[in-house]
Amino acid sequence: MSKVWRYKDHVDTDVIIPARYLNIADFNELAEHAMEDSKENLEVNFAANVQPGDYIVAGKNFGCGSSREHAPIVIKVKGIKCIIADSFARIFYRNAINIGLPVLEIGSDVEKIEAGDEIDVDMEKGEIKILNKGITINTKPPPEFIQKISDCGGLINYAKGANE
Repeated sequence: MSKVWRYKDHVDTDVIIPARYLNIADFNELAEHAMEDSKENLEVNFAANVQPGDYIVAGKNFGCGSSREHAPIVIKVKGIKCIIADSFARIFYRNAINIGLPVLEIGSDVEKIEAGDEIDVDMEKGEIKILNKGITINTKPPPEFIQKISDCGGLINYAKGANE
């Protein structure tokens, strides 16, 4: 069962992966520190308890701060299926697309999704079903080429496939 990990507005890249760990070259090891400095993490320990297929849901400006690519990489390594937010910092959004981490910007409808909700996301339709509440959020899906990049696992894999 997929779980929602809920975060507030302005979660910056220093919270997603603290700078003090950036000397760790192994992304699996680095990912064990994901969200470590988040206020929400004090009670839930994201890195130790997140499961592949879970979702991150956040408020405005998710991924603000530095442009470090480590932030979306550790989230992907932890198995997050998709990040849904009111809005994203542009550099984080682009970095997530480049590495094949699905992101969905849905505006204020994000307030309908709470920690612990069970959701199902159809990226192609732009549809989020909150299963435990019987609510469906319809939003604009990402453009087809962005979905293809995600399906390929990132921009490099997409480019390699386009050249074959």
